[in-house]
Order: sequence, then structure tokens, then C-alpha cells
Amino acid sequence: MLRTLKSIAAAVGLGLALGLMPAQAAQAAPATGRISLSPATGLAGSAVTVSGTGFKASTAGTVIAGATTFPFKTAASGAFSTSITIPSAAKGSLTITAKTSSIQASSVFTVTAPVPTLPPVSTAALRFGVATASGPLASGELDEVAQLSGESPSTILFYKDFLQAPPIAEMNSVRARGAVPLITWEPWAWGGGTEQPGYSLDRIAAGDFDAHITQWGQALTAWGQPVQLRFAHEMNGNWYPWAEGVNGNQPGDYVNAWRHVHDIVAATGAGNVSWVWSPNVPYYGSTDLAGLFPGVGYVDVVALDGYNWGTSASWSGWISPQDLFAPGIAQLRALAPGVPILISETASSEAGGNKAAWNTELVSYLAAQPDVVGFVWFHLQKETDWRINSSATSASAFKSALQARRTP
Repeated sequence: MLRTLKSIAAAVGLGLALGLMPAQAAQAAPATGRISLSPATGLAGSAVTVSGTGFKASTAGTVIAGATTFPFKTAASGAFSTSITIPSAAKGSLTITAKTSSIQASSVFTVTAPVPTLPPVSTAALRFGVATASGPLASGELDEVAQLSGESPSTILFYKDFLQAPPIAEMNSVRARGAVPLITWEPWAWGGGTEQPGYSLDRIAAGDFDAHITQWGQALTAWGQPVQLRFAHEMNGNWYPWAEGVNGNQPGDYVNAWRHVHDIVAATGAGNVSWVWSPNVPYYGSTDLAGLFPGVGYVDVVALDGYNWGTSASWSGWISPQDLFAPGIAQLRALAPGVPILISETASSEAGGNKAAWNTELVSYLAAQPDVVGFVWFHLQKETDWRINSSATSASAFKSALQARRTP
């Protein structure tokens, strides 16, 4: 019996000892450190606070950031907090490591690219505007234009057809850049070609789209900021379904449609809307402007679209800015004396001449016209490379020309 009790006691003692072993082993396990970064993202050169826990108490250590080290000392709790500076050459993901003689821990700091400082909008009398491939929400494209030009555009041109809602997000984006939106409002369905009977001018004037036009007017009124509305542009050509002689349209239909659309929008209280009447530069065979002009009471700005195609097309040749625009400007002055004139689309090809010189001549010529208030560059690679930076010489000349017109 005594032997049995001793055996039982020995077994119980062994069980207790075995039961204590995991706790003792856990106590003997090495400590695990952790660190956090505040902030965890930012520019190279940023000040960052590194906080750590789980390190050996009252021990000296080092924070390593790239090739740079920063000393720290833990408290009695094994915690520490120290400030470091992200190396100026750091890029992308940078591993930050805190270590003592026996413990280390790491975390990642994400180095963000610096936001470029954009040049301001110019106060020059001849305003500079732009249209880009992806429109006002593509801030990178507009930032590039500002850097190329040495100034941020004061007007941003973009396009909407009659199926689209009022572009409030785009207008907000333009406004945030300190610019004015210039909306080309096209009464057709994109991609449908010139024969779209449902969008004929007489259907517009008859009221088929009054609800849609009213919706736009109300939205522009509620938005409340200055906006330019360029309705049914280049109407003196034959490549859009709102041209007379196309899509069943008859003489007089364009003026009737323009006045109808204008009056509906005006009835919503849209006093912030500036109406831009914008034919193409007149050419042989184009519709006479006099029969397309809705009257000075229906427009706030008269405009021209004109391009130097150079030899990029089989039918085109190199033309100077003055030869391109002077005849049309003379007609606008006769139709609407004293009304501001805008060059609402322009650009030059590289083919067939010196684009850099053309850019310089364009700005110089327009700046010399007291009633021309601005021009909008078509910064796209489309039928040809119309972009400001189609070549380094073009970009340099453009920037210099804008600078010259800012100099008193």
C-alpha cells in the first residue's frame, strides 16, 4: 500500500512537472519586437516617427532607413519612440528596420512622388486654352500642358453630344484648376454619321429635345459658375448633321434651332452661361456666315476654328496664321461689331513647314488683335500630330511665344 501511494505521488509529481513545462518554455522564448510608422507614406525627406514594442528593456538600438541609421533606447517596458528622416534619394517601398543586439523588426514606408508645382493661369489679355484627349478629368494631361506652356490654361475645351447628362464633374474639375469650362454641345449621337434625321435642325426647333435642353439649363444654372457653351459648332461646313444642306436641313433652320435652344436655357435663369457661336474658318464652298448668324442678342462670343494642316492631307497646304484667320475675323467683325472674338480650336501640323515658327507667328498675330480675347490649342494626336510637343522645337517655341505675350 505504501509503495502504491509513493507510486501515485511520483506520477502526480511528474504530471505537474510536465504541465508546467509549456509555461516555462514560453517564458524562456525570445521576445518578438514590432514597429509602426507614422506616417507610413510620404515624400522623400519626410519626418517619420518610429514606435516599437516588445524589445529588450533599457537597451540601445538602431533604426535603419536605407543607408542611414538613427539611434534609440528602449524604456523599462521594452518600448521606444524615435524620429527619423526618410532619405532624400528614396523611391518606392523603403524597408525601415529597428534592431537591438537580439531583436529586430521591420515595416515598410511608401515613398510618394512629389506633386509638380504648376505654373499659374496668366492674366495676359490674350487667354490661352486647351483641349486634350481625355478631357478635364485627366489631370495628368492638363498638368503636362501647363508645364509645356509655362502657364496653366485659363479655358478648358471639351465635348458632349445630345445623349449625355450635364457634365458637372468635369466642370468642377475645370473650376478647381482656376479655369473656365468651354463645352462644345453637339446636337447628335456620336458615331451616327451626318445623316441622323432624328437630330435634324427642324426637330430641335420643334421641341423634340426641350426636356433634355431644360435639364442642361437647370443644371448649369444650379452650378452657378461662369461656363461657356459652344452649341453646334462649325455649322458652315458639311461634316456635321446640324449643317444646312445636310441631314435634310434647309436654309434658316440653323438660326431657328440656335435661338430655340438659347431661349430654353435662358428661361432656366442661366445667367452664368456665355454663348459661343463658332463657325469654321470660311473656305471655298462653305456656307455663308451671314445666313447662319443668330444675331447679337443671342451670342456673347463669336469664334473661329482653324487648323494649319500643312501637307498632312492630300488636299491641304501650308498656311500662315494670318492667312488662316484674317478673312474669318473680318467677317466676324462685320457680323458682330464689338463682340469678343475667340479662336476656339487651332493647331498646326509639322508636315510641310516650320511648326515652331508657326506657333510664334500665331500668338504674335492674335495678340495684336485687340478684340481677340483668346485661343484654344487642340492638343491631340488625331488626323496628324497637333500636340504642342509634337517636336521639341514646337514645344519650346510655343512656350516662348506665350511668355512674350505676357511681357509688357
